Amino acid sequence: MSLQQPVRRVAIVGGGSSGWMTAAYLSKAFGHEIDVTVVESSTINTIGVGEATFSDIHLFFEFLGLREEDWMRECNAGYKIAIRFVGWNAEGRTFDHPFERPALVDGRSMAEWWLRRHPRTPYDQACFVSSRLCDAQRAPRFFDGRVYDESTVCEVGAGADRHQPRLLEDLQIQYPYAYHFDASLFANVLARYAAARGVRRVIDDVIDVEMADCGDIAALRTKEHGRIDADLFVDCTGFRGRLINQALGEPFISFLESLPCDRAVAMQVPSDGAREGMAPYTMATALSAGWVWTIPLFHRLGTGYVYSSACVTPDDAEREFRAFLGPPAEGRTALHIKMRVGRTRNAWVRNCVAIGLSAGFVEPLESTGLFFAQHGIEQLASHFPWYGCDEPTAGSYNRIVADCFDGVREFLTLHYVASSRADTTFWRLTKHELHVPDALAERLRLWEERLPTRRTIGPAYHGFGPHNYTAMLIGLGWHPDRPLRVLQGMDPRRADAQFAHLRDRAALLVRTLPSQYEYLASKYARPEDKEVACENRRSVAGSA
Repeated sequence: MSLQQPVRRVAIVGGGSSGWMTAAYLSKAFGHEIDVTVVESSTINTIGVGEATFSDIHLFFEFLGLREEDWMRECNAGYKIAIRFVGWNAEGRTFDHPFERPALVDGRSMAEWWLRRHPRTPYDQACFVSSRLCDAQRAPRFFDGRVYDESTVCEVGAGADRHQPRLLEDLQIQYPYAYHFDASLFANVLARYAAARGVRRVIDDVIDVEMADCGDIAALRTKEHGRIDADLFVDCTGFRGRLINQALGEPFISFLESLPCDRAVAMQVPSDGAREGMAPYTMATALSAGWVWTIPLFHRLGTGYVYSSACVTPDDAEREFRAFLGPPAEGRTALHIKMRVGRTRNAWVRNCVAIGLSAGFVEPLESTGLFFAQHGIEQLASHFPWYGCDEPTAGSYNRIVADCFDGVREFLTLHYVASSRADTTFWRLTKHELHVPDALAERLRLWEERLPTRRTIGPAYHGFGPHNYTAMLIGLGWHPDRPLRVLQGMDPRRADAQFAHLRDRAALLVRTLPSQYEYLASKYARPEDKEVACENRRSVAGSA
């Protein structure tokens, strides 16, 4: 492509969540400045294991101008206010990693005050309201739509500058909840959004990638639509990496030496929210050779066993998984998935950018799949070239994206090496055979003596802050035995008042917030259902 040729035509190969997130975002960001085409195969199934999200996905929806009522019901979505870890430590303690940051008292985190004042009380129960809301299956919104923690909503979702776009790494607060949703239905919503803004959808198979003499991708050859030209190509083809890895030959860097789970067996099982309730959290339950995710949707549960093929065969993993699920798994089809754990060395090569699984994947732990896609899309928009694809621009993009993947790799490695569990081959492997990067090993030694701070975690942006590290380390049992020395000379009364406030606030919210299922049922009911419900209430009132 000539350096004087404006970059106007973008071809996205692959649909699914990543492809349609990219198309929707670029169509909103650039309008008619660029022409976007999505080439989507009707014969290749997308991998829908990731139905849980980061809370920062609110920025994506706000940028697009999509309200919850515009998409949640159609995607059978629910709210997520934490990840609940079960069986990840030798003691069998359950703990939560919430979308809530500990308060500061006299310049010190409540986590530090917890070590001094309440180390025998579970950290998540003492320092947050989220855990008690999880226990009671409460929604994060009142029936009138108000969010229970409005201090963050004012900065993210309201005010005069509500619709000003924000980038992930610029966000200074924590939105109090994320979402669970059906990934395929989510892609359909975004496909309609993008089509309404001029994105062209081509349902066809790419049979060849035509290369230019300079090394760029010149065009796609499709089975039914022939040649599709573009100036910039976005690879959203998942683990295949059809463009970035296969056509351009960019190597893939494996993370298996640090993250040993390379397979998953997934299943969709029925649920009865009206009878059983609907949990507002993702659950990560440790088993013998890995862990199981459980994601509650309004109409079913999404679940899967992420495991190491070095420790268990696929057949044995499926048997263990079905035994864990019990009767709900009877007659249900299991999907076996080989996961490519790691990242493509450079996500931007020549005139091709990889987004989603083709760029990298670090297993579903901590729900990072759509976060990586969102981050890559934001950076693509920020780096979008005028003429050609110059090396400095691609180099900047690659450093930022690689730092994000590598930072998350380090955070997830911590989940395994800091766990006190060592009762099976897999859990012993995580203690003695995993490669722990030197920087992480040094930090772990430090975190045995003092809790993480902004200055002692990885400096490059990767979506997790010191409060995330603190929640995981304390939950896993890797934390100091003593508080900071400086706290010994400080008056604890303000901290004690904050602990009492959190207890009272949590009790009040449990009493006044609706359950997750009740709230969503009221929002998802059809107009005719609401009329019947109102008539029934009037009849009951009249007979009384």
